[in-house]
Amino acid sequence: MIALSGALVLASCTAPGGSTGGGSAAGADSTDGIVLADGYELGGYNPVAGFGAAGEAKMYDGLVRLTGGEGMPGFEPALAAELPTANEDATVWTVTLRPGVTFSDGSTLGPEDVVATYEAILDPASASEARSSFDMIEEVVQTGDDTVELRLAYSYAPLLTKMLIGIVPSEAVATPGLAAESPLNTEPVGTGPYTLVDLSPDRAVLEANEDYWDGAPEVKRLTLLYVPDDNSRAQRMASGEIDGTNLPPLLANTFEGKDGTTVTAHTSADWRGLSLPTDNPVSGDPAVRMALNLAADRRSMIDNVLGGHGRVAATPFPEVYGDAYEPDAVFEHDPARAEQILTDAGWVEGADGIRVKDGQRAQIALMYNSVDTVRRDLAQAFASDALAVGVEVNLEALSWDRIDPRINTDSTLLGGGDEPFDPDTQAYGALSSVFVQPDVGSVYDNASDYQNATVDAALEVGRRSLDQAERDAAYREVQDAYVKDPGYVYLVFLDHTYVSKDAGWDMSGQVLEPHAHGVTWGPWWSLQSWTRDR
Repeated sequence: MIALSGALVLASCTAPGGSTGGGSAAGADSTDGIVLADGYELGGYNPVAGFGAAGEAKMYDGLVRLTGGEGMPGFEPALAAELPTANEDATVWTVTLRPGVTFSDGSTLGPEDVVATYEAILDPASASEARSSFDMIEEVVQTGDDTVELRLAYSYAPLLTKMLIGIVPSEAVATPGLAAESPLNTEPVGTGPYTLVDLSPDRAVLEANEDYWDGAPEVKRLTLLYVPDDNSRAQRMASGEIDGTNLPPLLANTFEGKDGTTVTAHTSADWRGLSLPTDNPVSGDPAVRMALNLAADRRSMIDNVLGGHGRVAATPFPEVYGDAYEPDAVFEHDPARAEQILTDAGWVEGADGIRVKDGQRAQIALMYNSVDTVRRDLAQAFASDALAVGVEVNLEALSWDRIDPRINTDSTLLGGGDEPFDPDTQAYGALSSVFVQPDVGSVYDNASDYQNATVDAALEVGRRSLDQAERDAAYREVQDAYVKDPGYVYLVFLDHTYVSKDAGWDMSGQVLEPHAHGVTWGPWWSLQSWTRDR
């Protein structure tokens, strides 16, 4: 553990309405409770539906968990007694369970619970959006009183990334049914460091699990408030109503230098970019795709939209991947070359400055989620860059339920990097043509319907090879082939920005963050391991 100056003071915080710590459940102490405001909706706490797939769930444990630190995180045993082991071709993984672990309902963890959890994820009756992410698992079998085997359809070296997801009691998934309608969404039963004791649409109260196998957390109560509006969260932070929150970077920067408050920016593999659907007469044109990538001024977006909290993205692969990262796979900001590519492809500038080819005007719709100010600002910046080379981008601020039906025909300002702890889990869903097939994955998997045979082949080598050098080379090949034939305009990798009150705790430091960046990440990702700064 390391001491951070940005640790939170918890003693003086009162929740809106005046109740210290957000409730009066037995055992809570105002000096050991914390109130955080989140922009993410509460509920949906079912691992079978994909909740906590990156290991961030406070109510659950996976078979393994992440270790923090700079660069790529490692894995360490959680519900597994030791790190799971693979056979020679990584098609069979053996897990020995930690003894003496109990669920929050008092039942004892056993191999049958591991089997049932994975079977429920893979069961079509669950209709889990996470199912395609686990399609390498053919079956999970109990092989002893404390052991299970995960048997795979093909060799898969990064299977530990699929063991971060929480394990639920077998009884909770005994009856097949839609994961989205399971009681686990609002009444989670897990082995994690916290248990949910109260839930309403705008507040969730979690209390420390005093019987937690890794020791009872010293932070005894976590109250989460759902506050979707960025400015409202900032106002509550400024008024002292809350102990911390996630904020967009420019808004977070307004807290810099304020006494008793710390702004932290955590490195992530969370990208923002726009899809370019193939089934569109403009965005499906390879010349337009290349030109738009060259027109985008990514550095300006980082400086002016992200307040300096980000890194340039050309592909979904961040530099943190080391030897799997290809530093030459970039798009320089070159509007003149973009214009020449469009002209050479027959896109001729019209009287109003917008290009036309064979009667088709060079205009696309770009949808973005209406409540996301960062996506709005990135979309506006991109539209300005595109207009400068003769492509008109019409912005549409919509809710996701209005975006989803159009996602394969119109461009969308997307985010990705849900499971960034291996290049496979970072890039496969974004670029593999497997997801062009009907009913494979979610609507956000390969939203451009991108197809490139070289990229496909290299992605398969990367996910199936057991030789690290071969895997690294395959992912460099993916990037090299992609920048010659792009299917998106990847813009930036975000640094996630948070604001918190100062002092009082030893914390465990940062970890590479995924796409999700509510208050289960940030300074609080390892809340259960905090200790008093004595």
